[in-house]
Amino acid sequence: MTDSKYFTTTKKGEIFELKAELNCEKKDRKREAVKKVIASMTVGKDVSALFTDVVNCMQTDNLELKKLVYLYLMNYAKSQPDLAILAVNTFVKDCDDSNPLIRALAVRTMGCIRVDKITEYLCEPLRKCLKDEDPYVRKTAAVCVAKLHDINSQLVEDQGFLDMLKELVSDSNPMVVANAVAAICEILDVSDLDSSHDTLRIDSHIINKLLTALNECTEWGQIFILDAISSYNPEDEREAGTICDRVIPRLAHANSAVVLSAIKVIMKLIDMLDTNSDQVSILIKKMSPPLVTLLSADSETQFVALRNINLIIQKRHDVLKHEMKVFFVKYNDPIYVKLEKLDIMIRLTNQSNIAQVLAELKEYATEVDVDFVRKSVRAIGRCAIKVEVAAERCVSTLLELIQTKVNYVVQEAIVVIKDIFRKYPNKYESIISTLCENLDTLDEPEARASMIWIIGEYAERIDNADELLEGFLEGFTDESVQVQLQLLTAIVKLFLKRPTETPSELVQQVLSLATHESDNPDLRDRGYIYWRLLSSDPQAAKEVVLSEKPLISEETEMVEPSLLDELICHISTLASVFHKPSSAFVEGKSTVIKKLTRSVTPVQTTDEQIPEKTKQVKQPPSNDLIDDLLQMDFTPAPKQPAPSNTTSCDLLNSLDLIGDSQPAALTTTPVQVLAPVPVSVPIAAPPSNILDDLDILGGITSAPSPIVPPAFQMQGQASLSGNSFSAHPFVSPTQVWLPMSKGKGLELSGIFRRKDGQVYMDITFSNKGVQPLSNFAIQFNKNSFGLVPGQQISQINTIAPNTSTNFSLPVNTNGPIHKTEPLTTLQVAIKNSLDIFYFTTQIPMHVLFIEDIDVNKSFYLNAWKEIPAANEAQTTLSNIQFSTFDILAKLNANNIFTINKQRIGEEDIVYLASKLTNGIFIMIELKILQCNITISLRSRVTQVYPDVKNAVCGIINCA
Repeated sequence: MTDSKYFTTTKKGEIFELKAELNCEKKDRKREAVKKVIASMTVGKDVSALFTDVVNCMQTDNLELKKLVYLYLMNYAKSQPDLAILAVNTFVKDCDDSNPLIRALAVRTMGCIRVDKITEYLCEPLRKCLKDEDPYVRKTAAVCVAKLHDINSQLVEDQGFLDMLKELVSDSNPMVVANAVAAICEILDVSDLDSSHDTLRIDSHIINKLLTALNECTEWGQIFILDAISSYNPEDEREAGTICDRVIPRLAHANSAVVLSAIKVIMKLIDMLDTNSDQVSILIKKMSPPLVTLLSADSETQFVALRNINLIIQKRHDVLKHEMKVFFVKYNDPIYVKLEKLDIMIRLTNQSNIAQVLAELKEYATEVDVDFVRKSVRAIGRCAIKVEVAAERCVSTLLELIQTKVNYVVQEAIVVIKDIFRKYPNKYESIISTLCENLDTLDEPEARASMIWIIGEYAERIDNADELLEGFLEGFTDESVQVQLQLLTAIVKLFLKRPTETPSELVQQVLSLATHESDNPDLRDRGYIYWRLLSSDPQAAKEVVLSEKPLISEETEMVEPSLLDELICHISTLASVFHKPSSAFVEGKSTVIKKLTRSVTPVQTTDEQIPEKTKQVKQPPSNDLIDDLLQMDFTPAPKQPAPSNTTSCDLLNSLDLIGDSQPAALTTTPVQVLAPVPVSVPIAAPPSNILDDLDILGGITSAPSPIVPPAFQMQGQASLSGNSFSAHPFVSPTQVWLPMSKGKGLELSGIFRRKDGQVYMDITFSNKGVQPLSNFAIQFNKNSFGLVPGQQISQINTIAPNTSTNFSLPVNTNGPIHKTEPLTTLQVAIKNSLDIFYFTTQIPMHVLFIEDIDVNKSFYLNAWKEIPAANEAQTTLSNIQFSTFDILAKLNANNIFTINKQRIGEEDIVYLASKLTNGIFIMIELKILQCNITISLRSRVTQVYPDVKNAVCGIINCA
């Protein structure tokens, strides 16, 4: 009869009977009684009353009975801490037993009894077991150190167990090494990583021992060792290459966890290698077959592999660039595998394989699984956006799918065609008539909103656009908010494009419905904005509503770069499956990025070196990680009063967004087409709900547009320590360019500043000589930024002795270019009636940041990833007493524009961009934690780093 009989007893008075059996002299009856106790404990019965009787059974040579008693102890020791001390002597005795299994069992149980009162009694037995002659005991004791550290870390440090644990890393037995490494990693992971744990740091000497033990460990031991190796930062490129070479054989292992752990190590270390070296090519080639092999496993393993592959190809697109066919969907794949394969297919799509991908997607669009068909149709649209040469073929395919008249296929096709129109404006408008034939079949909000957007965007080309939109308007109150918002914008577009042909009643009706009949604040706000614009200044309305929209990109689901670096460090863990950092789903988990970069010589600055970057980022949970990168969370600036001579773009300043008063009647005066609103014109930021809802389907685009309107940047105020300030352009301190001793009595001083898109050189001419000075002229030598005087200074009047004259000289940037050292050097010649004088100065870099830069999210993400890690520089500012809002306001006011800001725990991570007058594009990452700021720079021209760094630091530190 099996042991299952112990789980079926329901007798009354059982505890009394068990107590008697436990105290029986017969060993067999005693063993049976303990089994009954464990069975009762397992099914949830409280048998803690038998604690003393069970502990008395520990004094036995029977290994089975001893295991059962230890199991009981582990379960009830915490609820009976005083009685648990009774077992201490037995533990000490068992740790000296001749049987290594009993010694290991004793030390394992000691680690599992989480009672503070008896931990100090366990130190000596644990110390003996750490030096035991049997490797099985030593490997068990190594894990016990980690468990004891979790109970009382100070005790472990005081007793020297950390040093003993590190000694086990050099053990001759590979399993002891693996367990020691696992314990060390656990301790480092849960501790505060302070100086007391420096003894556990893995160095190059230990790495060699781990690599040696790697070949002899079991598969789980190999995983522990590979995880430890992945946390090590090699000293140079040569060491990183050696580690990669010794890890490569693990790629052929039968265990998928070992394979992914090995890939994690290689993916991290490959960043330290020369990207053009043969070794990198070999490593990339060798990573491909094992990843492909993982896709032949069961569905669950496939899904885990696909989620990891999704990250790997975002970091290293060339790893699987020739393996497109393995990601083709099989008919019997579960839906979660199909969708993941579909996403990877799109990421690997390029001009060479677009034909076979499109053929596959067309087949998928005829499947019976509705969700999969929808994703497939959307994938065709993503292909059109990603591969321009295949866009026409993709559009034709979508039209073929529309002709099938399958409702959900038609609706998805219309949604993606809207995106194609955004990507390729004025190119495929001939298909609009085909789309309009399906208006009556659209019942999903997103499809209806997309169709309305298309009609409004091309209203001037659709003869009956007013009739089509009027048809939607009949059921306005029953539509979703998404459709209502697009319908409002589309009718206003129609009115602005065809003012004489559009019935004003149609516009008046939609505005009334949006403002008076709707309770949705977003819809009401947009309605009042349009109403006030149309009634006050139609030209301003046209500039705003019909402004040029930024082109969209296919890469809408890319993981944000710093998060991607972190997830690469966690390949083969749940973090890589969820695409979220472990801190997002493990309570109390601190996330540390161990990013490796190739060793390079830091960029030299005027007073310090910019150190290499080691990122440390904690990422909050999110539904879409690309959304995390591009979701602004700024607090909008206070509304500013409109000036008396309100310009077309200042009208938003004076809008009453609550809109309680009745706006003026709409004007039907024909309006003229104007240029889009330039970025440099101050537009007061409306409340955040309006910024959120004027989306890519509407007339005004905010997100994902990365440029924050300058009023958003310059007019906002923030409070700091009871004082408020208004962000303003940064001005460097006044400098003496030409001292009196060299100018024969003429002294030149001044500053460089930027105003309204123009660089100015504000010069003070001081005559400290004895004769008047006149006939002034100025000339610049060739310089790195093509700076030339915008006018001559001959109009300066005669300067009498002991007097001064101020002159603001506009400086243009269209002159001849010649690289100088340093780049900001400017050589100037000043002529007057006395002589010609020469001086050299440095142009402050912040005056060369231009106001108008064209950056969308795809460009920013791709530019960041395309620039190699060697081109990244970093510096740190300490004791900064400004808030994040204040810092960004100052940077934005000086043309360093915010792309995104996100809050991660206590740390703010901000992405910014700027462009110099000569077209050099600069990307900046700020990590703001309390009073410390880490500034990271990336650009294709690394020579600008020192001056850009000085400019950013100066702007941040300015009052």
